[in-house]
Amino acid sequence: MTLDRRDFVLNLLGLGAATATGAVGVGLFNQPAHAHAPIRPPGALPESDFLSTCIRCQRCADACPNHCIKATPESEGPVRAGTPFIQPREQACMLCSRVETEHLRCTEACPSGALQLVAKTLIDIQQKAQMGKAKVDLNLCYSYNDFTCGTCLKACPVGALRTGMWARPIVDMDACVGCGLCERVCIRYPHAIRVEAGERK
Repeated sequence: MTLDRRDFVLNLLGLGAATATGAVGVGLFNQPAHAHAPIRPPGALPESDFLSTCIRCQRCADACPNHCIKATPESEGPVRAGTPFIQPREQACMLCSRVETEHLRCTEACPSGALQLVAKTLIDIQQKAQMGKAKVDLNLCYSYNDFTCGTCLKACPVGALRTGMWARPIVDMDACVGCGLCERVCIRYPHAIRVEAGERK
């Protein structure tokens, strides 16, 4: 498949416009918040337990240094309304990088136990901070379609993206925690890599 230069340029222009306007005007983030299962903050209990334990106080959102945690709108129904979720394409979890803290701040702030405490170490993050798993759309990814990109590879903070031939990203599902930084920086529109919520234990 040969990359269409015009499409590539248009994608870059679209990304620039999205960054400048908060991505509202170009429709990047005006999709339903939970078209799929919601991506919860790190350390979240399994979904049914999370919903029954979370008190919708939004302390996790207030504590987040990257302002990536949002409250689920009422349009999503009374069971989910007010619960915290992350939409990586809009703002990803940076795992409290460059922030002085022993634990991920949202997990420190949670008073109910809906978010379990996660130490800011690679081992603890990979064991407890499971938000989801990154998936690559091979039909959309430039590196799989005659153009070397590799932007997502540089963004991954936990070494979950391996480099294949021509900078083709390969996700290590055991290492991926679903922070969404790869999705956030993807220059493709629609984006070629995205996080899907996974089963939390």
